[in-house]
Amino acid sequence: MEALVSSRQRYASLIRERAQLRSDRLVRALAQVPREDYLGPGPWKILRPPSLAVYVDTPSNDPIHIYDDVLVAIDPTRQLNNGLPSGLCKWIDSLELQEGERVVHAGCGTGYYTALMAEVVGEKGRVVAIEYDPDLAARAKHNLSRLPFVEVVSADASIYDAGTADAIFINAGASYPLSLWLNSLAPNGRLVVPLTRRADFGEGLRRDPKRKVEDSSYGGIGFGMMVRIHRLTSGYDARILSPVAVFSCAGAFDSEADRLLGAALDEYRLVDVRSLRRDDHDSDHSCRLHGHGYCFSTRAP
Repeated sequence: MEALVSSRQRYASLIRERAQLRSDRLVRALAQVPREDYLGPGPWKILRPPSLAVYVDTPSNDPIHIYDDVLVAIDPTRQLNNGLPSGLCKWIDSLELQEGERVVHAGCGTGYYTALMAEVVGEKGRVVAIEYDPDLAARAKHNLSRLPFVEVVSADASIYDAGTADAIFINAGASYPLSLWLNSLAPNGRLVVPLTRRADFGEGLRRDPKRKVEDSSYGGIGFGMMVRIHRLTSGYDARILSPVAVFSCAGAFDSEADRLLGAALDEYRLVDVRSLRRDDHDSDHSCRLHGHGYCFSTRAP
């Protein structure tokens, strides 16, 4: 037991250094939340960057092997993993979570990163975790049952209204920032969302004419940029956090938005973004990604 405690503390220090974490509460959560409780029984299959092509089995079912900056398979047949801690925690840290805040986590998987955020906001806060895959949602609900202030919902985060939130973490790729998410931000609310090109949905692709989006119960991995959006008294601050590769959000794809995003990514136009505009305006030199109802701009918010 002492070795496991030491492993968790070293892990927390490692992730703090690699992700340059500012939140002491998040670092403490890394040292306290048992990652193995969210991964199923070991031995586990892991991916250690930069090699992400072939899983390696841990030597045993001793949890010390997963307290490292590695991806751990949840379902290796789908290449579905518990994400890289330094990457996920960097994005969570950018939300600047405070004790007592209300958080929405879309794409919660089996709940590990939800648990970290729950530890940060504490019992006075509230966390709504949304997972599209019903099997994963059931696992997350079981794993998070010890936390009465965490609610797990099996739903499509592109249409499920979780109510007003101080922070929203979308852990699935979207073609554009959905109005539902932006409208749900409380004053001073923060949204972190991956804007990614459409993944290869393959034969699972289908179109729902009522929603006017292409949908799939299981999509491939899309590539793009992780974006932080901050609701101010007037307008929205926006900035790019990092590149990202992530599974696509089931209902957050739009063909035209995907085309516009692709052009912006290909031409490296998003690097100097400063704001998100939602007002109706003609595209000008300051518009880096000008879509229908949204525009990432170099103008100050």
